[in-house]
Amino acid sequence: MSVLAYDLGAGSGRAILGHLNDRGMETREIHRFKNEPVKVGERMYWDILRLHHEVLQGLTIVKQHGEVPESLGIDSWGVDFGLLGSNGELLGNPYHYRDTQFNGMMDQICQELSAKRIFERTGIQFLPFNTLYQLAVLKRSASPLLREAERFLMIPDLLRYFLTGEAVNEFTNATTTQLYNPVLAEWDGELLDHIGVSRQCFGEVVMPGTSVGQLRSSIRNELGLASIPVIAVAEHDTGSAVVAVPARERAFAYLSCGTWSLMGTELDQPAISAESLALNFTNEGGAGGTYRLLKNIMGLWILQESMRQWEREGKGISYAALRAKAEAAPPFASLFDPDDDLFLPAGDMTERIRQYCRSTGQVVPEDQGSIARAILESLALKYRRVMEWTEQLSGQSFNGLHMVGGGIQNQLLCQWTANSIGKPVWAGPAEGSAIGNMAVQWMASGAFKDIWEARRVIRDSFPVAEYEPQDRSIWAEAYERFMRITAVASAASPDSDSGNEV
Repeated sequence: MSVLAYDLGAGSGRAILGHLNDRGMETREIHRFKNEPVKVGERMYWDILRLHHEVLQGLTIVKQHGEVPESLGIDSWGVDFGLLGSNGELLGNPYHYRDTQFNGMMDQICQELSAKRIFERTGIQFLPFNTLYQLAVLKRSASPLLREAERFLMIPDLLRYFLTGEAVNEFTNATTTQLYNPVLAEWDGELLDHIGVSRQCFGEVVMPGTSVGQLRSSIRNELGLASIPVIAVAEHDTGSAVVAVPARERAFAYLSCGTWSLMGTELDQPAISAESLALNFTNEGGAGGTYRLLKNIMGLWILQESMRQWEREGKGISYAALRAKAEAAPPFASLFDPDDDLFLPAGDMTERIRQYCRSTGQVVPEDQGSIARAILESLALKYRRVMEWTEQLSGQSFNGLHMVGGGIQNQLLCQWTANSIGKPVWAGPAEGSAIGNMAVQWMASGAFKDIWEARRVIRDSFPVAEYEPQDRSIWAEAYERFMRITAVASAASPDSDSGNEV
């Protein structure tokens, strides 16, 4: 049984073919492509038509390999969207969530409605680029896009629509908008009315595993393909990644590690409380009717941007060489909160890290190794804080941490995370989102009876590296110092919200 999974990240996308047989699950990457934002004037966009082209390229390559997948599914990042007009055509390229036009709207909406009211209705973490604020900006700037819009589709919804002509919204990605009410199990009319966006634009929300049509006849004719069912998987990439966590116990902690780090646990019901609001946690939908209590952490974005900056300066360096330099750099010399607002926009991260260290009276890192070490140590220490919060909010105690996603290829980060939390880290699989995508397709076909059978097969099919904690007392001292430094920095920033404080 073969299925095709498209996994789109903020920097690249891939098409992966999966086979399920009596030996377990096997995967083969058949197509990888860049997914780079395009800046025009002051605006930043996603090149959605290029992504559609790459999806078709994946299908072409599958055919060339003589494969006929039984279904396909697409997952991607959350919050971003496209709008369709009355003729069913896309009205404009979707904006990138880091586009600066959205700055400041979150604070404005929270003043109008109160953060408490919004959180009670959605259970979603406050991030300045959430869909709620993007749409509010478009409405208040009299964007012609909203005047003409008749359908709202998230990025995987939109790509699925290009393939099938069926316009439906998928549950896990819908919840990332901060416009979906998990208690009412529908789009939140009060929030939509407040920002002045028509409820009619928002369609049916379907659960992961729902079949949402077949390839359009025009695509089948163009590519010479047979009819292939398209499945709405857990279309938020973190939702798919959590499906792939090879956990044995019902109470488990996970870290989906990539451009963003997303840490949390899986619950049967959303944890909407004053405490989760104060810590700025989120309750996003999951596969099998579950909810992902988690927190977004800035993640390897900071390291990736640093490497891009060095490349621009003619100082490009490979990951392997940078790791060696980081290991050789003095430990715990420069620590910072990765979730400080300073690190959200694109730009010169190395100078921002130095700025943070100067303002907190620390050693200012100058060379590449010291910068990289500061990033990885700070991330590992932040993971400990968020894991403690997750235990506190869920009422659970975790005996270790499952790390999935491309970030687990950074073995230094995996080991330092184990050192920081003082518990084992189980790293794998690396292609967690794509594997979870496939698992939902097989659940839809009946090949897996539920998510736990899928996890058992994943556990038996893919290697998991175990990292035992080392140097516990040294890391415990570093954690106390990290807490002091970040508390000082947070207190000095009047715009910081409690969810970003340590």
